[in-house]
Amino acid sequence: MSALADSLRDKLRGRRARTGVVGLGYVGLPLAVELAKAGFQTTGIDLDERKVQSINDGRSYIPDVPTADVQKLRAAGSLDATTDFSIVTSLDTINICVPTPLRKTKDPDMSYIVSAVEAVAKYLHPGMLIVLESTTYPGTTEEVVQPLLEQTGFKAGQDFFLAFSPERVDPGNPTFQTHNVPKVVGGLTPVCLDLAAELYGTAIKTIVRVSSTRVAEMVKLLENTFRAVNIGLVNELALMCDRMHIDVWEVVDAAKTKPFGFMAFYPGPGLGGHCIPIDPFYLSWKAKQTGFDPRFIELAGHINAGMPHYVVDKVSEALNTRRKAINGSSILIAGVAYKRDIDDMRESPALDVLSLLHARGAKVAYADPYVPELHGREWAGKYDLKAVDLTRGSISEYDCIVIITDHKAFDYDALVAEADLIVDTRNAIKKPHPNVFKLGAPRAEGEGHKIAIA
Repeated sequence: MSALADSLRDKLRGRRARTGVVGLGYVGLPLAVELAKAGFQTTGIDLDERKVQSINDGRSYIPDVPTADVQKLRAAGSLDATTDFSIVTSLDTINICVPTPLRKTKDPDMSYIVSAVEAVAKYLHPGMLIVLESTTYPGTTEEVVQPLLEQTGFKAGQDFFLAFSPERVDPGNPTFQTHNVPKVVGGLTPVCLDLAAELYGTAIKTIVRVSSTRVAEMVKLLENTFRAVNIGLVNELALMCDRMHIDVWEVVDAAKTKPFGFMAFYPGPGLGGHCIPIDPFYLSWKAKQTGFDPRFIELAGHINAGMPHYVVDKVSEALNTRRKAINGSSILIAGVAYKRDIDDMRESPALDVLSLLHARGAKVAYADPYVPELHGREWAGKYDLKAVDLTRGSISEYDCIVIITDHKAFDYDALVAEADLIVDTRNAIKKPHPNVFKLGAPRAEGEGHKIAIA
């Protein structure tokens, strides 16, 4: 190792390095907390003044990060936050954890990465380690990040060190969090890899080294494309089962009893979250740059993107049994977060379903214990909505209730007992009931809608 590399390694081992994290969302804040817990003085950098103030006040805004942890680290002086990038002059390491959305054309939007790297570059100094964690296409670290940093005159791998390590965050997962999810790391050079692995090894149990930043970038895309393709497969199976009057949920539950060669995936109203709906398009876009046509991946994307339309068709089918149309009906969406028991609405299929129903003339409302307000900018209706209480006595006010996110807080027994019609996209209601229309399953016989809970 060079003298700069040796010095940084010694600082990391002695916990004398000052660490920084750019982007304090679902990825960045948990990482900053783990680095601070590992004994580093850690600074979070974010342009959102509310996040910065919250951390400096000792409050967490991420459900997976307890406020008690932030308070303890603030009291110890090991965690702080700022909007000012000049703090980089005093830092030894920087982890960049900013969003990587898609443009409307489904091309990668690299603006957040570019802005963050340019801001870091202004204060780059010899001996620093820069690690990109934002999900992106293979080649980003070498083709985008490295040139921007080297415009300073410093040379990557010699004057500063550069690596890529894909984030692996599963919001709301009580078992696997930042400290115990294996960390894949790829470096621009072997020395870059060693230093990045040294940093992460202080806070994360298992480090998985790979040969290059491109391999590390591809690992993340494989993980989420694998999920997107398999969800696309089971969504298509759900559409088939609907035509064949077979319960897809029973099929999957039976298939998963096979102890080898099968992994259970479940259908749903569409893809949501910050990774699965987006990452396959990053891979598809990059593949096309090389002249490769990723037909299999894009077909899965087409199927998944069509699921909100299928849900609306199911709502229309349910209302038809009451001689009603979507136009003029009062329809409530149960759950607008993209997954159970979290408050994250990014790419949530509920927003698509809500918008489609509104466009067809429905009077829409929603209930979600984790999302008290839905701003007009977040859905096609363009007006603000506030969550309603979905409690006994209020359920019968709606012509149809559509379960999009199966939060544990919902009283499903009350829904079955009081709702006129339910469209269940998550198999939240296990037993068949005449007033329940389930995605990918035949309807129970009978017309009664005020029925006892079996």
